[in-house]
Amino acid sequence: MVLENIRSGLEFIFGHLIFINFILAVIIIFFQRKNPQSVWTWLLLLYFIPILGFVFYLFIGTDMHKQKMFRIKEIEDHLNEAIRRQEYSLRSKRLEREAPAIADYADLVMYNLDVAGAVLTDDNDITIFTDGNEKFEALIADMQAAEKYIHIQYYIIKNDVLFERIKGVLAKKAEEGVEVRILYDGMGCRSVKKSCWKKLNNQGIKTSEFFPAILRRLHLRINYRNHRKIVVIDGKIGYVGGFNIGKEYIGMDDRFGYWRDTHLRMTGSAVASMELRFALDWNYASKENLFMTDRYINKEPFESKQHCDVQIVSSGPDSRYCSIRDNYLRLIGKAEKNIYIQTPYFIPDEAILAALMIAVRSGIEVNVMIPCKPDHPFVYWATYSYIGDLVMEGAKCYTYNEGFLHAKGMIVDDKAMCYGTANMDIRSFALNFEVNAIIYNEEKALQMRKLFDEDLKNSKQITKNIYVGRSLFIKFKEQVCRLLSPLL
Repeated sequence: MVLENIRSGLEFIFGHLIFINFILAVIIIFFQRKNPQSVWTWLLLLYFIPILGFVFYLFIGTDMHKQKMFRIKEIEDHLNEAIRRQEYSLRSKRLEREAPAIADYADLVMYNLDVAGAVLTDDNDITIFTDGNEKFEALIADMQAAEKYIHIQYYIIKNDVLFERIKGVLAKKAEEGVEVRILYDGMGCRSVKKSCWKKLNNQGIKTSEFFPAILRRLHLRINYRNHRKIVVIDGKIGYVGGFNIGKEYIGMDDRFGYWRDTHLRMTGSAVASMELRFALDWNYASKENLFMTDRYINKEPFESKQHCDVQIVSSGPDSRYCSIRDNYLRLIGKAEKNIYIQTPYFIPDEAILAALMIAVRSGIEVNVMIPCKPDHPFVYWATYSYIGDLVMEGAKCYTYNEGFLHAKGMIVDDKAMCYGTANMDIRSFALNFEVNAIIYNEEKALQMRKLFDEDLKNSKQITKNIYVGRSLFIKFKEQVCRLLSPLL
């Protein structure tokens, strides 16, 4: 009887396949606000894989409502007052006189204030890490010195040798009375067993999962991941960048070899913006309102030596604007001499790609560096396709051959830079929850550009001859992956 019912159901589906596909196509076109390129990609998928294509769409293609998921009433008045004050200073040119480093980027500062609520701070010291071992040694030392709290947020945490070491430090600090919170992404940390988090909870460490799976394995929001990596210690020290927690990030995975990334350690008022971002995400995931007390806001003045001007900018599928993408776009448009980009995935939208091509045609030196090996093959070959467009236009593009390049950011004219968790791809621009630091400081921008120059010693340029001479099989992979790039 059951088999007969299943057979009857299948016969009905296949007998009405055209009509069912038509209804599903109408749903995709009229009930989801997507750009035309993405819509056509989903319709092609629906055509070639009927029914299953729509199931796939339900899991990774549906739009998240553009709503403010993280609004907290306790901070709105205070934050809005600071934003309005800086906006007034910019319009009156007073802020430009007081902070000469932002004079060329005052419009971008204003945009970030208005759209992203990103307050400009000028009392920050920044240390740049490109090696995982150095970054985690510094992070562990800072955690060991914590007195009040440690707030940790990572997209990927793997329960291996690196996390074992970090867990030992955190357990000891919790025993000493330091508050410890770990916020992790449900998809990125799916390999970590629930028993691991339970053990941490028993040791006095609070943990919370962002967009948890249903029945432990079913991720209905698979396409919307919290890709942010933030650590805040006592409100005085903040970390943001590309490194996750796992042995591959300290060069202990033979598949990737040396892991070249970029991470920033900050002290100064910008740390408060990182804490705000963490607290908003934590409040949403755990329902614990950290703004009910001022315990997590540092009130002591910072003694800065570098005086770096910084804005911490967040974006995500809940935001009305693609703030980080817009920062990249504006920085490209304001470039006068050169642009340096490092990214593991280069799948730009039409605006970014057009802006880079216009820059090349305008005589601006455009440099783009990507990995020489894929961690996600489909994404890599789509990346190579878009890189080819820039190569043929005259940009200088390179593959990093020393290991795996995971650094994410842009430097413009050795004056300003944008580095953090966002890749140069459509997913980071619109689908993932990301956070970047916009830094207006010639000394730090020049330091970052010199690191790019050092990487060139371990890189190979993709010339026009090399790109034109690629095999037919590579060309085929590029075209297929580029066609699917709106879904990647």
